[in-house]
Amino acid sequence: MNSSNVYFTNMRVKPGDSLQKKLTRLITAAGMGKIHFEDQFAAIKMHFGELGNLAFLRHQYAKTIADFVKSQGGKPFLTDANTLYVGGRKNALEHLDTAYLNGFSPLQTGCQILIADGLKGTDEVLVPVKGGEYVKEAKVARALMDADIIISLTHFKVHEATGIGGTLKNIGMGGGSRAGKMEMHSAGKPLTDSEKCIGCGRCTKVCAHHAITVTNKKAAIDHEKCVGCGRCIGVCPKDAICAANDEVEEILNKKIVEYSWAILHNRPQFHISLVVSVSPYCDCHEENDTPVVPDVGMFASFDPIALDQACADAVNQQIILPGSELDGKAKQGDDYFTALFPNCSWRTQIAHGEEMGLGTKEYQLITVK
Repeated sequence: MNSSNVYFTNMRVKPGDSLQKKLTRLITAAGMGKIHFEDQFAAIKMHFGELGNLAFLRHQYAKTIADFVKSQGGKPFLTDANTLYVGGRKNALEHLDTAYLNGFSPLQTGCQILIADGLKGTDEVLVPVKGGEYVKEAKVARALMDADIIISLTHFKVHEATGIGGTLKNIGMGGGSRAGKMEMHSAGKPLTDSEKCIGCGRCTKVCAHHAITVTNKKAAIDHEKCVGCGRCIGVCPKDAICAANDEVEEILNKKIVEYSWAILHNRPQFHISLVVSVSPYCDCHEENDTPVVPDVGMFASFDPIALDQACADAVNQQIILPGSELDGKAKQGDDYFTALFPNCSWRTQIAHGEEMGLGTKEYQLITVK
């Protein structure tokens, strides 16, 4: 396979310039304007940040992308899907509240926000995954599949479960419904927490396989009948039902790729990653630790595999910031991601992406001033 072009610009600006202008020059040079945007719905898939975390991308970057789409006649919207875990983004109402508090209101971003899998995380489209090793039918958030164009805007960072938190993680895991996220994270079936359960019975009503019973005001799941659809997780008002979260890292990374394939295959797409505030953990945390390396810059490409590889290479070429989580655990020239999380095989994600035909890890880096 031939190499792909990945475009890069650093974070340096002189008086009269700005990072937003540089981002516009980057995506213009990378060819984003070649996409036919006229009257098309363009989903800008990103992460709005968990409350308390300050490492997520600022809303001004999202506005820059939305403004570009509108200048091309497109109809942009910012989107993400609800989380599987308990937090500030587990349903659409709380998710929107979190997004607004973190600066992502329509007034600040210039476009609307849609939570892609609906109110309770159950609004999904079943997408067949041709050639999927682990996922045969992905449960994808509906708004992503309804969109005409997919644009990813990613905060590239280290991730404790997948090694890297890049484009594929943003699209694949981020684009799954709550049931889809459970499929990726879990090797088994959902579990109940009897201390939290109030016996309301909502889970029994939504279970199409009659796998849940309530006895003495406590729900129990029959794993012989349960098919792992995860709808009970979405309707529980007390978060008393949760995924096992027991999938091994290598398979988790492959499932993320297969979900990415379901969302991206044969669709107009473009990908942007900002390697800034490179935190050692996911933006889903309620806090963020100090960055492990200096800010690198902004990257863009039509190829999500090449983009993730280029960003990972760029991080690994940086100095280690003193006092960070990486300090003392690696030296320059090491693979920083595996130094922090040895069991997280991020290269598996890249390799499986190539196998699935999503792109190539071979890239040519083109600098934009």
